[in-house]
Amino acid sequence: MKPWIVAAAMLLLPAVARAQINVDADFLTRGEIRKGGLASEDLIGEDGEALPPGYDFAGFIIERSRLSLQYGGDDLKAKLTAQHCGTWGSREGGSLNIYEAWFQYGWKGLFAKVGRQNLSYDDQRIFGSDDWSMTGMTHDVLKVGYEGYGHKVHLFAAYNQNLENMEGGSWFSGGLQPYKAMEAAWYHYDVPRFPLGASILFMNVGMQGGEKIKKEITYQQQLVGTYVSFTPEKWSLEAAYYRQMGKEEHGIPIAGWMASSKVTLSVVPRFTFYSGYDYLSGDESFATPAIGNLGMARHETIRGFSSIYGSHHKFYGAMDFFYVTTYYGGFTPGLQNLFAGVKWTPGNFTVDASYHYLSTATPLENAGMALGHEGEFSASYVFRKYISLSAGLSLMRGTETMELLKRSSGKRSLTWAWLMLTVSPTVFTSKR
Repeated sequence: MKPWIVAAAMLLLPAVARAQINVDADFLTRGEIRKGGLASEDLIGEDGEALPPGYDFAGFIIERSRLSLQYGGDDLKAKLTAQHCGTWGSREGGSLNIYEAWFQYGWKGLFAKVGRQNLSYDDQRIFGSDDWSMTGMTHDVLKVGYEGYGHKVHLFAAYNQNLENMEGGSWFSGGLQPYKAMEAAWYHYDVPRFPLGASILFMNVGMQGGEKIKKEITYQQQLVGTYVSFTPEKWSLEAAYYRQMGKEEHGIPIAGWMASSKVTLSVVPRFTFYSGYDYLSGDESFATPAIGNLGMARHETIRGFSSIYGSHHKFYGAMDFFYVTTYYGGFTPGLQNLFAGVKWTPGNFTVDASYHYLSTATPLENAGMALGHEGEFSASYVFRKYISLSAGLSLMRGTETMELLKRSSGKRSLTWAWLMLTVSPTVFTSKR
């Protein structure tokens, strides 16, 4: 063996000895059933005849498996996570990919983190891990920052490229994230000896537009906003406000905004009461054509707010009709979400029940604003620190507007239920 290799190994041995190495596994299996909600076009057979009753029922089991190797030293940290997602019984093998692959070097509060990683900030409304979905959400970014004395400053940037463009060209599509480039700055401050924290976020996103090779254009769109949390002992208050501007990928100007607030009370032991309101702006003069019509329209300005890369399942109703699936025609009349709920936590058992009243943010030309009422119930039990079982049931009573906007049948009465088992053991850990 060459002398320089031996010398390098001897220099690294003390650092490795002081480090901690973990190997973690995460197995998530979830069964779901749904009644109602299929698009009207999906209920018509190839012969043009309506499909038999009950065709809009669906049941399936999906799974996600992750295996992580994590290294933690005094100044250097690294993580590598492989992930497989699939549907039980499917002939296709699902997806196998690298979910995380990053290293971080830190020194006196300063740090640099490079690679594929989660971006999770504040309440995860704009940037979140989206862990409910099987694939989750990560970004290939360079992040630098400072954390100390109540201050947190994070700067991060990404530049995406298709493999074929390594020999020339810059057209990008179908990657890990839809953007060509992204730059963002996040600042958070926790007031000393006072339960108040506040954040400011600025983001610029470059979306590819134009035509491949002939006329490639990257349109820039921006987001700026703030998030505030006040958390005394018995209650808490969260509030957020964001604005979007710039141009979307077809060059149309953007002028959207959103605001949210949530109050949580814990005045009774083991019970938590919460209530809140979300407002997301929508496009003006929104009209959905009758079935059978195309209804082509071009808006001079996009006023519908986009929740970007957040954990969408946490907000706007668990059935994910809004900001996970789109409205017919691509535009959005926005959303108002008024909700209230209660959570009961006796020991390792948790029960949560909530109600949502949903409506559009802007008036429609050919329908009312009310979308419907959604009731949600979920329960979970932690058997061990690495094993948990949870279940949920959601019921929605939609309106004519909901059925029209989603271009679907059976929206008046929808049912969704799920059962999920999560097993997350630590396979190996070294002691420092």
